[in-house]
Amino acid sequence: MKRRDDIIVGATIIAALVIIVAGALWLGQAHLGRAEEVHTARFRTVGGLGVGDPVMVRGVRVGRVRGIRLGEKNWVEAELQIYDAAGLPAKPAVIAASASLFGEWQAGIVPFDQALDDPSVRKDLDDAARVGGDVWPGASLPDIGQLTAQAGRIAGDIASVSSRIQSAFDSQAVGELQRSIKDFGRVADQLAKFTQTQTNILGEVGSNLQQGSTVLADAAQSLSNSLARVDSATNEGELVTILANAQQAAVNMREATQSFRELMAVAGKSQASVQRIIENMDTVTSRIARKQGTAGMVIGDTTLYVETTKAVIELQKLLADIKANPRKYFSFKVF
Repeated sequence: MKRRDDIIVGATIIAALVIIVAGALWLGQAHLGRAEEVHTARFRTVGGLGVGDPVMVRGVRVGRVRGIRLGEKNWVEAELQIYDAAGLPAKPAVIAASASLFGEWQAGIVPFDQALDDPSVRKDLDDAARVGGDVWPGASLPDIGQLTAQAGRIAGDIASVSSRIQSAFDSQAVGELQRSIKDFGRVADQLAKFTQTQTNILGEVGSNLQQGSTVLADAAQSLSNSLARVDSATNEGELVTILANAQQAAVNMREATQSFRELMAVAGKSQASVQRIIENMDTVTSRIARKQGTAGMVIGDTTLYVETTKAVIELQKLLADIKANPRKYFSFKVF
């Protein structure tokens, strides 16, 4: 009986030792029977990566971080203990990234030539690769805390902008803006009517000029025929007829000149419409210049003011140029 108890106690102790050794090996990340390799990765910063964190290749754990130290020229070097090098790419690079929301980090091995969405990560890998040596280039992604803080700052900026917009555009401001837009719409309508009127006038001018050109062409043809027969007319007694034809041509020329003067008078009357449009534009621009209502506030403080002012100035220059140089926009040709 006593011998059997000793055997049971000994077996229990041996089993406990086996369990303790196995647990120690498991906790120490030991991989018996596997050929381990140690590689060094170069980083500008490793973020939250620490000793003992896993090394992953396409989601499969192939090693662990054995050590982290400061290198030369402000670089950080991490020693990676690799116990399964079969799946490593030909030209590896290491990216340190957060593995979960609870602060765990991991080092992921990817091909150096792989396309990356983040330009800052690509820049860090290129900078580390340019140093040279038998060291893998590395880069780190921002952790969840940094992204959350950045999102919080963006949300605060959006809230501030929304508050300013809400304080600027109340019901009175919206009413003032609507009235300003309506005034500008009326000016645009008047400008469209003026353009239509000028188009009709130009149509009439073109028709009258066409008639005048026809009359002048007939007169020129008559004169040409008369001159062609001058020699024979003087010898055959037709000089009186030639002079009569020349007098009729002169009368036709005077009628054409009178028609052209009437057309110029009609064009001069259209300046009154231009003057009314300029006065309406002055009314709108004076309200905007006095910064009355929301339109004045918005134009005085934001890009809308600058762009609207430029548009009004260009429109005034265009109307003034039309008034000063009508031939630049309306071409009158007799022949």
